[in-house]
Amino acid sequence: MSPEEITEMLEQVRRGKLSVEGAVERLRNLPYENLGYAKIDHHRSLRQGLPEVVFARGKAPGHVEGIVRHMLLNKHNVLITRGDAALFERLKNLEKTAKFHELSGAITFRRERKIRGKGKIVVVCAGTSDIPVAEEALVTADIMGNRVESLYDVGVAGIHRLLGESRHLREGRIVIVVAGMEGALPSVVGGMVSAPVIAVPSSVGYGASFRGLAALLGMLNSCSPNVCVVNIDNGFGAGYLASVINRL
Repeated sequence: MSPEEITEMLEQVRRGKLSVEGAVERLRNLPYENLGYAKIDHHRSLRQGLPEVVFARGKAPGHVEGIVRHMLLNKHNVLITRGDAALFERLKNLEKTAKFHELSGAITFRRERKIRGKGKIVVVCAGTSDIPVAEEALVTADIMGNRVESLYDVGVAGIHRLLGESRHLREGRIVIVVAGMEGALPSVVGGMVSAPVIAVPSSVGYGASFRGLAALLGMLNSCSPNVCVVNIDNGFGAGYLASVINRL
């Protein structure tokens, strides 16, 4: 439950529209609900300001469905990452707000559209092969209540494409940059903006890129001091971190 939900519930108790017993029943599953195969952290919105997210890959489809069913009993948005079309077919009838984001594999249930972030999050990627990871970051930041904008295919191989979009870059309160190969793009972007840059190495590249390891090491060694780095292909982590920063 979010702070807003608890505040609303307590106001209902004060006005006599909800009994004390009813309020206790709503709070019964805090801090977590044990389903046997999973313990849903309903307390996370209250504790951290953002709800729990379901990582679908490796989970039994029935377990994902059970988790989502119980999460939907609350009012917050629900995000499932690394899903697929088959899983969406299973989940889409749980609620009409269900949406499948094909490029990233994310599945969302949007219950509210309140903007909680203070500024815009701009998501940048080097090449079109990086778009799936960038889309995961974009969907994550969007469903968590931020204004988002994408800027794709502006890698260093054609640096004029990036320079031509410098105004859009500067509009970002946080900039997420996804790149594979040698991972140079975050350093370039970091030198162009005053905002924090969250670098995401992608596993795109030929043999010596070592499935993103070369990009990861390049980003960790960035000479732009406003660049921080998340793990390889971790668009979700970048979108989540950007959401946290954007609320400060």
